[in-house]
Amino acid sequence: MGRAYEVRKASIQKTGAAKAKTYTTFAKEIYLAAKRGTPEIESNVILKRLVEKAKKEQVPNDIIKRAIDKAKSNGGEDYEVVTYEGFGPGASTLIIRTLTDNINRTVGMVRAAFNKIHKSLGVTNSVSYNYDYLAIMIIKSQEEEKLFEELLNEGINLIDFESEDGEITISVNPQEHNKVKDVLERIEPNIEYIYDEEGMYPKEKVTLSKEDRETFDLLIKLLDDIDDVTNIYHNVNLD
Repeated sequence: MGRAYEVRKASIQKTGAAKAKTYTTFAKEIYLAAKRGTPEIESNVILKRLVEKAKKEQVPNDIIKRAIDKAKSNGGEDYEVVTYEGFGPGASTLIIRTLTDNINRTVGMVRAAFNKIHKSLGVTNSVSYNYDYLAIMIIKSQEEEKLFEELLNEGINLIDFESEDGEITISVNPQEHNKVKDVLERIEPNIEYIYDEEGMYPKEKVTLSKEDRETFDLLIKLLDDIDDVTNIYHNVNLD
C-alpha cells in the first residue's frame, strides 16, 4: 500500500499557536484515558503510551500531571470523540475528528468553516468509505526479519510491512495497535517511534487547481483554528 512516504509528510513540526493547541489536545486525551481506565500510568497501557507520546511532543510535565489529577478527582468535563465528514473544493474530501464537551457548539463551528468557503458537511459514510482506518508505526530497526516473524507468530494481521533505508513501516488494524507495540518493545526495549498514529488514510489522492488549492488551504486553517478539532484527514495531494 506504500504508506511510508505519506506518513512522513504528515509529521509536521508544531510551533507557536499550533504547539499550544497540541498541549490542549493532549491534556484532553490524557484526561479521558485516565478517567475511562485506571488513573495510574503504570497500570493503564493506553494512558502510559499516550503520556509517552505527549512527552515526545514536548508537552510539559505539569500539563500531564494536571490532566491525570483531574481524572482522579472525578471532576471536570465529560469529553466525547465526534467525527464529521465534509466536501471541500474540487474533488477534495475531509474527515474531521473532534474532542468536545459540547457537541452543538462544535458542529456549529465546523459547519461555519465549510459555509465560509461555500461547501458543506456530509452525512455519515459519505466520505469515510474512501478512506482506510489504520494504525501506522514507523521505527528505525535492523531487525526486519525477526520483527516480521514475531508479529506473524502473535497472529497479527499485517496490512502493510515495508523496510527502506533502515526504517520499517507497519500498518495494522487499530485494534491490534497495542499488541504490535508490545511485540516491538519486547524485541527492542529502547525502540523509538518516528511515527505512531491511528488515523484515516485516503485510498486515492486528488490534485487541486491553484484556485481550489487556495480555498482548500483556507478551509484547513479555519478548521485548525477550532480548539475542539484534534485531527483533519483529507485526500489532497500536497506536493
